[in-house]
Amino acid sequence: MAKVFRPSTRESSILSKIESSKEYARRRSLNAIPDCIVALYNAIAMKLVEERLVETTNKNGLEDQVQGCLDKLTRADDFDIDYLIAPYRNLIANPHIVSIYVTAFVLEKVIDHKDTVDIYGSDEEIYTCIDTQVKKHLP
Repeated sequence: MAKVFRPSTRESSILSKIESSKEYARRRSLNAIPDCIVALYNAIAMKLVEERLVETTNKNGLEDQVQGCLDKLTRADDFDIDYLIAPYRNLIANPHIVSIYVTAFVLEKVIDHKDTVDIYGSDEEIYTCIDTQVKKHLP
């Protein structure tokens, strides 16, 4: 007969604190987006073009798309966020919620835009490029 595992109270409280801190960091990042949205979408779009990860005929169109993505992220509920990032959840061990959401948006939506010529680089390279800009502007 298999042994039944029952976590102790101490283990349960530690796991609860870890989950609470992750949720707090997620909410804090999402609530900080409106304060720096202009600088953030500009930096992300510029870096994607500079690193030649996104080839576009209109940089302003890419900025508008990223701005729309960030606006949508501030208003999205948890299900919508989790649904978009689900295919990319295992891309990085501890992804930043804003970085992984924008990466998923770039990989799924930007590629279909009329101004986008092509997207180059791996998913990890795109995430890393976006994450460096997000970490400069958000907690």
